[in-house]
Amino acid sequence: MPALEAALSALDTLKPADITVVKYTNLTGDILLSSGTVSYLGAFTLDYRIECQKQWHILCQESKIPSSEDFTLSNTLGNQVAIRAWQIAGLPVDSFSTENGIIVFNSRRWPLMIDPQGQANKWIKNMEKANKLAVIKMTDGNYVRILENSIQFGTPVLLENVGEDLDPVLEPVLLKQTFKQQGVEYMKIGENIVEYSKGFLFYMTTGLRNPHYLPEVAVKVCLLNFMITPQGLQDQLLGLVAAKEKPELEDKKNQLILESAANNKQLKEIEDKILQVLSSSEGNILEDETAIKILSSSKILSEEISEKQKIASVTEKEIDNTRMGYRPVAEHSSILFFCISELANIEPMYQYSLSWFINLYLDSIAKSVKSDDVAKRISNISEHFTLSIYNNVCRSLFEKDKLLFSLLLTVGIMQGKGKVDDQVWRFLLTGGIALHNPYPNPAPEWLSDKSWSKIVGASKLPNLKGFFEHVQDNISKWKELYDSGTPHEDQLPDQWNELVGMDRMVVIRCFRPDKLVPAVQDFIVDNMGQAYIEPPPFDLAGSYKDSNCCSPLIFILSPGSDPTAGLLKFADDLQMGGSRTQTISLGQGQGPIAAQMIDKAIKEGTWVVLQNCHLATSWMPTLERICEETITPENTHTSFRLWLTSYPSDKFPISILQNGLKMTNEPPKGIRANLLRSYLSHPISDPAFFDSSKKQVIWQKLLFGLTFFHALVQERRNFGPLGWNIPYEFNESDQRISIRQIQMFLDEYDEVPLEALTYLTGECNYGGRVTDDKDRRLLLSLLSIFYSQESLLILRFSLFQTYVNYIRSLPICADPCVFGLHSNADITKDNQETNQLLDGVLLTLPRQAGGGAKSPQEVVDELAENILCKLPADFDVQMVNDKYPVTYEESMNTVLRQEVIRFNRYLCCYGINYSACQIPALIVNHAIVPQYVHEIYKILFD
Repeated sequence: MPALEAALSALDTLKPADITVVKYTNLTGDILLSSGTVSYLGAFTLDYRIECQKQWHILCQESKIPSSEDFTLSNTLGNQVAIRAWQIAGLPVDSFSTENGIIVFNSRRWPLMIDPQGQANKWIKNMEKANKLAVIKMTDGNYVRILENSIQFGTPVLLENVGEDLDPVLEPVLLKQTFKQQGVEYMKIGENIVEYSKGFLFYMTTGLRNPHYLPEVAVKVCLLNFMITPQGLQDQLLGLVAAKEKPELEDKKNQLILESAANNKQLKEIEDKILQVLSSSEGNILEDETAIKILSSSKILSEEISEKQKIASVTEKEIDNTRMGYRPVAEHSSILFFCISELANIEPMYQYSLSWFINLYLDSIAKSVKSDDVAKRISNISEHFTLSIYNNVCRSLFEKDKLLFSLLLTVGIMQGKGKVDDQVWRFLLTGGIALHNPYPNPAPEWLSDKSWSKIVGASKLPNLKGFFEHVQDNISKWKELYDSGTPHEDQLPDQWNELVGMDRMVVIRCFRPDKLVPAVQDFIVDNMGQAYIEPPPFDLAGSYKDSNCCSPLIFILSPGSDPTAGLLKFADDLQMGGSRTQTISLGQGQGPIAAQMIDKAIKEGTWVVLQNCHLATSWMPTLERICEETITPENTHTSFRLWLTSYPSDKFPISILQNGLKMTNEPPKGIRANLLRSYLSHPISDPAFFDSSKKQVIWQKLLFGLTFFHALVQERRNFGPLGWNIPYEFNESDQRISIRQIQMFLDEYDEVPLEALTYLTGECNYGGRVTDDKDRRLLLSLLSIFYSQESLLILRFSLFQTYVNYIRSLPICADPCVFGLHSNADITKDNQETNQLLDGVLLTLPRQAGGGAKSPQEVVDELAENILCKLPADFDVQMVNDKYPVTYEESMNTVLRQEVIRFNRYLCCYGINYSACQIPALIVNHAIVPQYVHEIYKILFD
């Protein structure tokens, strides 16, 4: 009897608690929803998938199709043993990634995974490593041969770095076009026929962030969105910080995960064994002694494993509670990564890999100040990592985008803490969207209708209720703010002076948008600190120190920037000059020569500089292959470096951008930053050079005057035609040669030859670029201020550091008077900077609805209605024809008829153009699908 009871108990193991009659009843609807998810939703984000599943679930209920109330793809198609194995192989543990894994193995089409962070790549390689996975790229010369062998022998293949087009030779593989001959299954690949093995698996990944596949490509593959989710990244970062801070706990947790996976696998094998016994037993099972013994032993083993699982679960829970103490670090760092990842929407060269991010993260954990207090330790890691990210990213950004990045970091971190009202943030960026303002402008003589509309719109924000009424009643007080030279620093009238943060910036945006940039700087300082509005100066030595032999160093060029001279000087300083640095400018036919240079340099440990990569887009795939396959740690000399220069190009290989170290070498923004860069760069930063002149006092004064003049002529470009009639690209070479001439002339002449220096600097070095005669006269007038006897009486400093400290004490934003311009000269310039900043931030925002009460559809409908209300009614052409017929006596009525038709067309086009100006911004901010825009245009046409 005990054996019989054990056998019956063993049968109970086949009825887990979650498999109930209700689940089988709901199987129809669950499988329907699962099929829809696998077939259609792979390419979409988690939020969109959930919304679609929710709507489909409602349709199932309305159609009386039984389905589970808490439907998830994991519960329906997921195998927990397989999922755990995937996670051990590197699949992120969040639900989104788990669903992706389920879709990969349940879709009838081969998966094409959108994988900019390399998560899917890593998972596939680890999971299929034991199965002799073949990794290929379409740029490989023999990839078709490798594919044929894998098809024949039934081994998996991973096709990496897929572009937006697929090789036609892959079509039979994608469509699984097989045929049988004499009972054997074959597939034709190109001109070759190979035997097709059922064990063959085919995976594809692309590093493109937002690829656009044609329908004929999309229908042949299962598109999957493997972009990392905040939850998945947080879990990874939490594991890393826990492993560094509490290594014993993390090791124990990993051990428990492996044990749990093994136990679950063993339980599954027991269930399979029991089912096999039951299916193979003949007659009465209670009379089969062998079957009874197997069932009895299975029951005992199952109970032992279950007990182990209970103990492991309790231990794992205790470990998780300890790990959770470090979760704020992971959440904070995750926010930083997604701030960085959106920069590629502004400029295609702003690409950063997850591995690069994690390396910085680990570096901050190691270098940040230690503390036994967990809260203090968390704060130290977060502060160190945030500043490290800012400094590392800033060196790869153009000057125009550095403040933008600071703002993104600040707002992203504040949003993570729940300190940002999304409605206020959206209004700050867009100024609201309103076509009709029912309230008359109280001061049209100085307040524009556009500003008044923004003021009325801002009054709908939570902390600005009654704002426009106060402006109406106190117009003189607000005019003082409007007329102020520093409205961002002045007090606001009455109770509105209590506004802080974004609410205060909204007020500045309404009245003085030209001063929004300094207001943003104050906002960043208040929330993040002074360091986040002072980008680090260009540091070639620091960038080299952070590099290694296998990661290229990339100069992102801008007009007027030329890093070659500085790079060659730096090479000389490291004894890498002369023949140890090979330089080539890429262009037609130069690719093979460059490849030979690289092959030779990686063996000898020398440097290669490839200039103007943007001019050799057809050779870029070859360069990408060289970087991935040839420049590897085992093949490359540790002293080797590959330097690349390129203007921004969407054809530049993403993998090189992500794995390389990027730098920009633009003139910094502002007089202060420009002066500081001059003094911290070669040759002035060299103490031997700074103290080398025989007339040291005059030398240092003229040196400071020249650097100030250099900053002045560069910054005047920002004022447009007020600065120069024609914008000129003055660069560091102009300054460098002028400095050398000052040094030489002072040492060779007893008197200071100001006239000769003025001619060389003003007419030759800088003036050689100037083509307009009025600009040349202006240039010489500016130079005469610094190359004069009066200028030799200023700044009686002697030490290099004293000059640097003085420069650091200057204001970040210089008054236009410094440039010899009126104080109002910067209004247009500042307005352009404000628009550039706000437009750039808008490009980085997710295309989803804000926190307002209205849905995106309601916003578009309201906008369309406002547009239509503003349009006058069309002329009745038939009525005009009847009333003013074309006769011999009234031939001009022909013109009238034509003008009526044209006017009606004008009204229609006006409506289209008006909406076309407004709706794209709306699409960016509210994720309006193109169909809504089409409907608006349709209404306008009708």
